[in-house]
Amino acid sequence: MLDQKLLEILVCPKCKGELAYDTDKSELTCNACSLIYDIKDDIPIMLIDEARSF
Repeated sequence: MLDQKLLEILVCPKCKGELAYDTDKSELTCNACSLIYDIKDDIPIMLIDEARSF
């Protein structure tokens, strides 16, 4: 589970937009870019090259 303060400052590295946190799938989603950023061992992987499209 990510810290709420961390979630408040994290933005999409591509568009700097807001991210949605899915606790069940352990991922952050940018609806503007249609990208999904995985969270591994409670660490968000905020690399555009590592993101998945949806």
